[in-house]
Amino acid sequence: MKNKLNPLIIGDLKIEVPIIQGGMGVRVSTSSLAAAVANAGAAGTIASVGLPPDTDENRADVPKSCREHLQVEIRKARKMSKGVIGVNIMVALSNYEDIVRTTAEEKADYIISGAGLPLRLPEYTEGSSIKLIPLISSGRGADLVLRTWRRRYNKLPDAVIVEGPLSGGHIGGNSLEELKAGRLTRLEDSLKDVLGVVKEYEDLSNKMIPVVAAGGIFDGKDMARFLMLGAKGVQIGTRFIATHECSASNKYKELFVEADEKSIVFIQSPVGMPAKVIRTKFIDEVLRGERRPISCNYRCLRTCNPKEAPFCIAKALIDAVEGDIDNAVVFTSSYVAKIKKIVSVKELIEDIAGEAAREMGACPARSSAVS
Repeated sequence: MKNKLNPLIIGDLKIEVPIIQGGMGVRVSTSSLAAAVANAGAAGTIASVGLPPDTDENRADVPKSCREHLQVEIRKARKMSKGVIGVNIMVALSNYEDIVRTTAEEKADYIISGAGLPLRLPEYTEGSSIKLIPLISSGRGADLVLRTWRRRYNKLPDAVIVEGPLSGGHIGGNSLEELKAGRLTRLEDSLKDVLGVVKEYEDLSNKMIPVVAAGGIFDGKDMARFLMLGAKGVQIGTRFIATHECSASNKYKELFVEADEKSIVFIQSPVGMPAKVIRTKFIDEVLRGERRPISCNYRCLRTCNPKEAPFCIAKALIDAVEGDIDNAVVFTSSYVAKIKKIVSVKELIEDIAGEAAREMGACPARSSAVS
């Protein structure tokens, strides 16, 4: 693919197409998707949450099962691709430290960590060359992470991802009421704030810290807009669901092709954060305030209290990816109605990057970008 976009440089990593594929759990972003993305010149991400099947053997030793299944996925991806491959790890995971250490030991290229502020991430990767990328939603969050890392560990992130409220799944930076009312912090504004914070730390440390924009980026025009605003790359999640290489069931993928703007609703997740989802029979029950008794096998999230949670988010996400849509929670971004067909990863990346390159060529001046 002829790509005129500048590569995304993260330390000694060179991502030829400046796109990071979002880490989508549960079992959406696995080795097959991550490897295909990496083979297309972008950065492929495995989502660490919810990989083990729900069996008696796995329930008997949850930490061991989670660790081993992540190792398998990383190794499978490595066999399928020589490209850049990393892992997304939620701070809210009850076994966060173990999963971070496992990822570093397996020599993944990077860790993206959000769903909470990853203030202790450097502690768990000491001695490793793995790239550390916090995912945040505001300049304030960025400053707290960078200041804490610098003071505690004499270290700064290798890159920062700033995610806006048009993203899929759990959403930071806005309350459920704000999301429902449409009172959203624009990604453009958050990006500007984060770029300002990062610049201060770059000047102090003489280290380049690329900022990546995420949340509701659908096509090359969106990508070009954020590159011209100062981002060095973009993270895209939901669009990669509607690809042949995504390991989710066909029923799951077809839901994204068939969805329209009225399909999107917001719920309060047992994680403790609002979430953007596609309406299903199960979601209608949640919106009516109905509860489903929880028999918790994993205690996968520190922020989830099974006695109070209205449903098990892990089971609902597993049902989704396996095609049991009536009992599913299906995370989505705001642009789901624009998805019209299932394509290959290679075709998707070429289309987005090609359009972005053309847009950048037509509008080379940063001053012409949307402010």
